[in-house]
Amino acid sequence: MPVVTRREAIASLCGVLPLVIAPRFAFARTERQDRLVIVTLRGAVDGLAVVPSFGDPQYEIARAGLAQSRPGSGGGVLDLDGFFGLTPLMPGLHALYAKGEAMIFHAVASPYRERSHFDGQNILETGRSRPFETSDGWLNRALAGIGRAPARERAISLTSRMPLVLRGSAPVTSWTPSIGNAPGLSTISAVQRLYDQSDPGLARALSSARRANAVVAGTASSDKPFKGLMAAAGKFLGEPEGPCAAVVELGGWDTHAAQAQPFGALYRNLILLDEGVQALATELRSSWAHTAVLMITEFGRTVAMNGSQGTDHGTASVAILAGGAVQGGRVVADWPGLLARELLDGRDLRPTLDLRSIIKGCLIEFLGVTPDHVERVVFPETRHVPPQRGIRRPG
Repeated sequence: MPVVTRREAIASLCGVLPLVIAPRFAFARTERQDRLVIVTLRGAVDGLAVVPSFGDPQYEIARAGLAQSRPGSGGGVLDLDGFFGLTPLMPGLHALYAKGEAMIFHAVASPYRERSHFDGQNILETGRSRPFETSDGWLNRALAGIGRAPARERAISLTSRMPLVLRGSAPVTSWTPSIGNAPGLSTISAVQRLYDQSDPGLARALSSARRANAVVAGTASSDKPFKGLMAAAGKFLGEPEGPCAAVVELGGWDTHAAQAQPFGALYRNLILLDEGVQALATELRSSWAHTAVLMITEFGRTVAMNGSQGTDHGTASVAILAGGAVQGGRVVADWPGLLARELLDGRDLRPTLDLRSIIKGCLIEFLGVTPDHVERVVFPETRHVPPQRGIRRPG
């Protein structure tokens, strides 16, 4: 019979993962109102499927079998700027773009070029130039440099395990919904009374877990877990003393086969991502005006379709920034082109924008991390990568 620790018992009772040291649902809001949500899209997103460059003369040739119809045609892409379009499976994001609350970065990549998911995701989360150089994440290092707030949790992860991007010395917490049938209130109350009498530390942990569950009551979605997690993130971030950052993940982007198939993995994921952003905005309510959501992936995919009607591991992709605090309504891209001679190694969209530039800009403009801390601690040895500026709406 497996051994279950008392902390694990608390987690199973209330659906809250134990924190690194002392669990408590008491966040430290900094002086700023802004909030930053990181959505990690694991599996390598085909950026040209999300944001097709229909205005490129080589688009239909280079994407033969995967090219999407031009704007205005049946099922065509949603026009962004006359050159780039957005997949029609994301109408919610397109509406945000039209309102000036979303922007697209194209031909984006981390410094990694070897096309391994494991190494690519490690670099995506550590922010270093080579895999496994450090055991902490860039967001945790950034949080350690925010203001003079008490040493309480400044970020929350809505994942089954604490993601690498949030690991480090800065205090953070996590939450996921319960798996299986939750115990009744009488059982939880009985355990609470027991801990109140015998173990003050566990009593505080259980009380914290119960308060966290009360905040997100009714947001979990069994048929669409990602949408439920994004809604829960909105609940936590919208609390008066809530965290200033959250991390959510959506996997399943490794589309080696049948990529353009209706109702396939890519089709479903694009809809889920769009619905998730809308669920976050709905739960944040007025706090949406102070929120930015950065959606990133470890690398892109090949430009051309493979023999299985999918795409293989590539290099450059897209990054999406949305939120009421975003100065959007634009596509940022130094477009490399889709001619064979313009592709990296003759197969991949060539990167022209370092992903760390976007992340740096988000940390500085939305979380108020000082440029010195970003350059010296968060992304050391990257002064050649200037932060994106002007991405936050004035005011």
